Amino acid sequence: MANAQDTTGPRCLVVLNRASGTGTDDTESARIKERLATHGWRAELVELSPDSDIGAQVIAAVERAEPECVIAAGGDGTICAVAAALAGRGTDLGVLPRGTFNYFARRIGVPLELDEAIDAICTGESAPVSLGSVNGEIFINNASIGLYPLILRIRETVYDRWGRSRLAAYWSVLVAMVTVYRPLQMRITVDGTERSARAPMIFAAMSAYQLEQFGFKGAEAIRDGKFALLLAPDCGRFLLIWKALRIAFGGVRQGRDYTLLTGERVVVETRRAARLVALDGERCRMKAPFEFEILRDALRVRIPAERAAGAQSDTRPEAATA
Repeated sequence: MANAQDTTGPRCLVVLNRASGTGTDDTESARIKERLATHGWRAELVELSPDSDIGAQVIAAVERAEPECVIAAGGDGTICAVAAALAGRGTDLGVLPRGTFNYFARRIGVPLELDEAIDAICTGESAPVSLGSVNGEIFINNASIGLYPLILRIRETVYDRWGRSRLAAYWSVLVAMVTVYRPLQMRITVDGTERSARAPMIFAAMSAYQLEQFGFKGAEAIRDGKFALLLAPDCGRFLLIWKALRIAFGGVRQGRDYTLLTGERVVVETRRAARLVALDGERCRMKAPFEFEILRDALRVRIPAERAAGAQSDTRPEAATA
């Protein structure tokens, strides 16, 4: 490691979201800066204003400081917002996982422990990563229409009352299924092929890791540069709860518990002109139709050196796990 007083290393911004899962207090902020300094990295901390546009804050900070890397310290929602701000700019993204699930960090192989994650950022390599987009809005793991955005709305109420935890997140799923089950009538076009479907939810996945964690098929399609589209069955709320329990405890099966579609370009049309869409745990209202695209190599991300070495000729993080 470089001497802690070395100021000749890369200049970086550390974007902090103190509201994310584990939070980041003043002691931890100082620890982040000190750990970066041991690698010779010159860090400036940028604390996000919770009621402001994260992307606008990041863009303003990047244009002012011109860093070589922006490190996002937060959950997947924060990392997604920072990734969207950096897409196409050529500035590296470093991921410091401080959320509840941290799917993107797990996808690219970044350790969840603070010091180890910082070490991986500083000693790792810059690699291109593809992003998902729906109606121009970027996502890093998944986007969903239907039941899941409503689950997120209920989850916020559960978190406010009981605090952030995986148990609270799973409980919000059950509450939503009992109270707000509403199937969608959709026309779905995947790479030019059209089909009709009725389902309570459509889930567009970009993370092979996330699918494999829950036993879903589609990871290989993602590694081949496609979306994995999961349609929940229209089976009624109580049977859907049983299928959700299958997901939580294992035993989910394609065909019986969900329908899988794969493709590079997807258009989803619904009867309602506008709907809530969930993007990596955050909600926004969009107008139909919903057009999904893959933005190839849109972002450069610092990934662990061993992950980059495992990828051989293909530096895409997902390829290293194939």
